[in-house]
Amino acid sequence: MPFVERVFSGVQPTGNLHLGNYLGAIVNFVKMQETHNCIYCVVDMHAITQGVDVWGGPAELSRNTREVTAAFIAAGIDPKKHIVFNQSQVSGHAELAWIFNCVARMGWLGRMTQFKEKAGKDRENASVGLFDYPVLMAADILLYRATHVPVGEDQKQHLELSRDIAQKFNNDFGDSIRAQGANDGLFFPLPEPLITGPATRVMSLRDGTKKMSKSDASDNSRINLTDDADTIAQKIRKAKTDPEPLPTEEKGLEARPEADNLVGIFAALSGRPKADVLRDFGGGQFSSFKNALAELCVTKLAPIAGEMKRLVADPGHIDTILNDGSDRARAIADETMKLSKDIVGFIRRR
Repeated sequence: MPFVERVFSGVQPTGNLHLGNYLGAIVNFVKMQETHNCIYCVVDMHAITQGVDVWGGPAELSRNTREVTAAFIAAGIDPKKHIVFNQSQVSGHAELAWIFNCVARMGWLGRMTQFKEKAGKDRENASVGLFDYPVLMAADILLYRATHVPVGEDQKQHLELSRDIAQKFNNDFGDSIRAQGANDGLFFPLPEPLITGPATRVMSLRDGTKKMSKSDASDNSRINLTDDADTIAQKIRKAKTDPEPLPTEEKGLEARPEADNLVGIFAALSGRPKADVLRDFGGGQFSSFKNALAELCVTKLAPIAGEMKRLVADPGHIDTILNDGSDRARAIADETMKLSKDIVGFIRRR
């Protein structure tokens, strides 16, 4: 059972995609499709693991699912060359998650720091789904026997759990796996993190010590991917700075979080290192730098916003993309599930 090199990427449809999502993940997703066999999944089943007040309810979930899909396409992901779909259309995610629930151990999940952070002090009232989130994530990846996953810092622990689950499944059912034709006794790969270069950490435009977030009360703290050109430029010009001129070297950005954030955004959008940006703008006032940054942001982001607006205005077209992607994803997933059920010993329809 040789492993086909395949990349699985998932994004939650929780609304208000912003510049941080774009530079931290979507840019790398677009680059990745040139070199890898990719599956891009809108993980709507993960979205409902928190309270309805977080994910917004049924109508909002549908809207956000289509918006994330539109962002993928508008940013440059080709749904004909690669698979783009939403998780809930492929039942294998839930089926394999149950098998993995019986492989994973409570102690493993109890160590997951993201659950502790999201559940807070009132863990008794957190959903079972939130606690079990990492097992579903393992099923997402391994349902396609994916070999690589691009992950940020907050997901590294979950990927390690996916590897643990894959390893334990291979160990627990080694004889059965070999009986199905895998002489090495390996059915699931141990997925590796995909290193796509340093992800840009984008901070709030109102407070350079906090991550840019959709949950921030101030809309001026973030650039939404749906913002038009005038809104983008206005937010950049209103971004918090300090009274000192821009430094000429990167060391001068230390202890200046707002300056560091804006220079980092310019560097990421222009594909240049911070040192080059400071070589051009160092010693100058923020006003001229902000004008240049606003122009760059508008050039890069306004076309994406325009294309997203066009796409979401035609939900039937987006649904066609998702339906086609789910059909292609299901073809892979069904094969994994047939073999997984045979390995475990379930009797299935032939």
